[in-house]
Amino acid sequence: MNIGIDMMGGDFAPLEAVKGILLYLNNSSNSVNIYCIGDENLVQPLVKEYQLSSPNLHFVHAPEIIGYHEHPTKALKEKQKSSIAIGFHLLASGKLDAFISAGNTGAMLVGAMFSIKAIEGVSRPTIATIMPKLNGQTGVLLDVGLNADCKPEVLNQFAVLGSLYAEHILGIQQPSVGLINVGEEEGKGNILAQATYPLLKENKQIRFIGNIEGRDFFNDKADVMVCDGFTGNIVLKMAESFYDIAKERNLSNDSYLNRFHYENYGGTPVLGVAKPVIIGHGISNDKAFSNMIALAEKMISSDICNKMAASFKAS
Repeated sequence: MNIGIDMMGGDFAPLEAVKGILLYLNNSSNSVNIYCIGDENLVQPLVKEYQLSSPNLHFVHAPEIIGYHEHPTKALKEKQKSSIAIGFHLLASGKLDAFISAGNTGAMLVGAMFSIKAIEGVSRPTIATIMPKLNGQTGVLLDVGLNADCKPEVLNQFAVLGSLYAEHILGIQQPSVGLINVGEEEGKGNILAQATYPLLKENKQIRFIGNIEGRDFFNDKADVMVCDGFTGNIVLKMAESFYDIAKERNLSNDSYLNRFHYENYGGTPVLGVAKPVIIGHGISNDKAFSNMIALAEKMISSDICNKMAASFKAS
């Protein structure tokens, strides 16, 4: 199992990436090969300082960095020696089984879509996030920003991708799927929601339970919540603010509100591409990096990408 990590991605790179790998190695008994991709002049002094050593640790020198404000496509094309470009090259050539970065989100998405390619039959890959439920369980919300405008057929595909992720990564048997809407009744909503509902209702690959409303995000009504990326990103950013509000009001130790801290989930998987790609938050700390590696490991061991490919081939 070979996992590549962009050491130069994130506001606190490469320090938090080094600390994250150390945290992962200290807490994991699995012999995962980790490929640290970045500028060795910046990475190696930290590796020595934190005494990061393992026979499963490998270093790939990448002298260039893609900054946050660079144009994704242009930067990937012009900076072939950047940590993100090299990471995707290694993933596409089969030398890596998964790739992680908390760097330029746009570059990661462009790399995922054009270096790795979408699974045959998938119109548009999607990015999903975890929603903490009040009952202690977790749900999946998608899309959360990759596709601001969607067609009904695309939302129907998101439902399948989200269901497979919920089943094989979160361990939810026969996950329920809800369409985010402004009312529960069939026929409610905008043109997109009205046109999507019958597709989900007829889809034999999912367990569709109908429309869900904003009040249902955190209860156990639906395991998989489907919407366009414009709506999903607004919900995601609102949910992420819960932890900050809790912290300001001295409630961050609350067992439920603490689950909204981004570090608990590490990163956001790109679903619908042929290999595991995980995008981290720009402010990722060591715990977030450690959890990203753990998620990549789970995605590889569960063979989720091939399961998704088989599902779309069958349909």
